[in-house]
Amino acid sequence: MADERDPELPGLLLRTGRDALLPLLRSAADGDFELRTACPGWTVRDVLAHCGSVLSRVVESRFGPDVFSPECNDRDIAERADWTHTQVVDELERGMTDAGPVIAAAGGVLDAVALGEWVHVGDVRAAWGLPDAYGGPGLPHALGLLVPRALRRKVPRLVAELTDSGQKVVIGAEQEGRAPGRYRGDGATLIRLCSGRPLVGTRYELEGVREHELGLFD
Repeated sequence: MADERDPELPGLLLRTGRDALLPLLRSAADGDFELRTACPGWTVRDVLAHCGSVLSRVVESRFGPDVFSPECNDRDIAERADWTHTQVVDELERGMTDAGPVIAAAGGVLDAVALGEWVHVGDVRAAWGLPDAYGGPGLPHALGLLVPRALRRKVPRLVAELTDSGQKVVIGAEQEGRAPGRYRGDGATLIRLCSGRPLVGTRYELEGVREHELGLFD
């Protein structure tokens, strides 16, 4: 995978996540929205409200001084506390449909939004006990965004051998005097590692880099 940015990739990832998640959300029971997720303190509904609000901000170019901070996220979720589940899902669907061109035109500074939204799709799937929580059809697109994001964040260079696809992915920046780390495992587990998601039940090998060095999000 190349380090160069593909401006169409964020929109493609958002639409792929939309098509996989929205049918599940439309048929979910009310109790499904109250299940806890891997995000501390957040239910499925909170995650969806957060995602919809973030994408609405992107589409409407509403960026304040503390945008995307924990405080901003909490305010956005609280503002939607009286919304119905359907309203929350409707906003999310609009955002996942409309944000792609805006992100593409932003020159790369918003690409991580698309990657983060897709990880949150995985959070919902994981909360519901569904397979391929951080994998599935969107995984190649997510890995395509992970490569430039890791370079931007200057995580240590890592050569990842993906056992599920046979693909080799190189992420991160070279560091003087330090050999590249090595990862061997599936692509979904690599996403979990880089997004700080629980690793219980996964199997992988990691050498030369510590888990906490691979974080792509604050």
